[in-house]
Amino acid sequence: MKKRWMTGLVVLALAGTVALGPRVSGAATGQDNAAVQFGRLAVGEHGAVVSVDGHATRAGLEVLRAGGNAIDAAIAVGLALAVTHPQAGNLGGGGFMVIYLADEDRYTTLDFREMAPAVAHAEMYLGEDGRPVRGVNYVGWRAVGVPGTVAGFEKAHEWGRMDWADLVRPAQQLAADGFWVDPYLAGSFRRVAPTFQRYAGSAEAFLHPDGSPYAAGEKFVQPDLAWSLDQIATGGADAFYRGPIAERLVAAMEANDGLITAADLDNYRPVEREPVRGSYRGWDVISMGPPSSGGTTLVSMLNILENFDLEGADPTGAPLAHLMVESMRQAYMDRATHLGDADYHDVPVDWLVAKDRAVELAAAISPDTARKSADLGAAILTAPESPETTHYSVVDSFGNAVSTTYTIEAGFGSKVVAPGTGFLLNNEMGDFNEWPGMTDERGYVGTDPNLIAAGKRPLSSMTPTILARDGKPVALLGSPGGKTIINTVFRLVVNLVDFEMNLAQAVDAPRIHHQWMPDVVRLERAFPTGTADALMGMGHELGTGRIQGDAHCIWIYPDGARLAVADGRRSGSAAAY
Repeated sequence: MKKRWMTGLVVLALAGTVALGPRVSGAATGQDNAAVQFGRLAVGEHGAVVSVDGHATRAGLEVLRAGGNAIDAAIAVGLALAVTHPQAGNLGGGGFMVIYLADEDRYTTLDFREMAPAVAHAEMYLGEDGRPVRGVNYVGWRAVGVPGTVAGFEKAHEWGRMDWADLVRPAQQLAADGFWVDPYLAGSFRRVAPTFQRYAGSAEAFLHPDGSPYAAGEKFVQPDLAWSLDQIATGGADAFYRGPIAERLVAAMEANDGLITAADLDNYRPVEREPVRGSYRGWDVISMGPPSSGGTTLVSMLNILENFDLEGADPTGAPLAHLMVESMRQAYMDRATHLGDADYHDVPVDWLVAKDRAVELAAAISPDTARKSADLGAAILTAPESPETTHYSVVDSFGNAVSTTYTIEAGFGSKVVAPGTGFLLNNEMGDFNEWPGMTDERGYVGTDPNLIAAGKRPLSSMTPTILARDGKPVALLGSPGGKTIINTVFRLVVNLVDFEMNLAQAVDAPRIHHQWMPDVVRLERAFPTGTADALMGMGHELGTGRIQGDAHCIWIYPDGARLAVADGRRSGSAAAY
């Protein structure tokens, strides 16, 4: 335990908490005159917001400055991202929130993951030869799960202070007035344009009338999305699940052999769930439980690594990388074996995150020799998740904290838009195990816990996490990246706890990934060449390095200051006041 952490956290604990307070209409508070910082790093004494997009970050910050709390701001950010970051921001997807409620001094989580339609079944994507039909569960109308985002945000609003319409209006105005396309979004539009051209609603929403994509510097206006957001502002989730938006969604499904019915939409409900909890060298880890695999897998890996003394270790050296990979190998094999929707399968979370089990697992790790994933998981072997998710974090002046990760799965989801709605639908059906019984070394997983079933929520790797001391939040962590998400958060925790990096250093440090199968280690390019050579000497197979994750995180200092850090790997915007 490091003395400087103890001192700061005792001060934070003694500061106490402030209640959520009554709902407010959006009038500015006395904090409105506080200096505002925007940039890749931002620090302030009242509140902080960080996300992948500057428009969304600004929307969240203005909600905080108007008297809203972190839950209000998280809703505003998520809705704005549906306008300005359509690769992952969404109305037609789903996700998870990990929340600290200061007035109740408790942590909770909100599951608004998508659900399989009522007609779904385990073999629905198999062809006559018994093998999966390529692409059907990733692109098009039959890849779509019942969306959860709008219902989830409305459920979260029960803990908010501001009027619902005031949280939707910033996004609605962005859609109606438009915004200037930046090079990153323009490149994404250019790559996906050929697919959008196949679907009338998508082409209308995201392409010029001649079928060409929007270029950097052009203004992008979305009238149909503005209409949908206006319906949501005035009618809430009912407008989406039972009202005029639902009517357009169902009509498009019926016209295109889609899966979702009016009953599927009407039956969708978000769920408040208990967090998965763990500890790592005296720090509290609060994360998301099933149907996310993130929290369980993260805590399991930390438990294993905790059995090794990392004093004096090189953060980018091969010995640490080896231990982390071996922890990942075990935890991801457990993920493939046991994790799924706990409403449909008995998930042994307590056993998976038990400290005594981790002691036994750590003892099986050699300090200098790689194990083989096929040997470790032989019992489930027979004969990748998309990076286009997004994460954002919010802390307010009341002490509330929200760590949110949500997605439409692959970049731009299923690529389909119901005509007249303006928003993309998810392709989360691809997150189920599509090939029952087939688990192989290429990465197919066909184990029972995550097979398709009507009403079931697909397994996710999303890992919104809060790191705490003495029960109070200190760091809000998370990232996109499919199956790499958990390992990105794992690396962040190790950087912060074991190496006492500041938050910017922890976010910038190079990351590593292994997911049991395929049995390949991937290092970001910033790792020293010697690390890769040493890992191969231990028997690890290395794959091509790539950017891993896009972590937008917040640190709460002992004096109460909030530091927001945007990950520089892609783009991002932090704000504080």
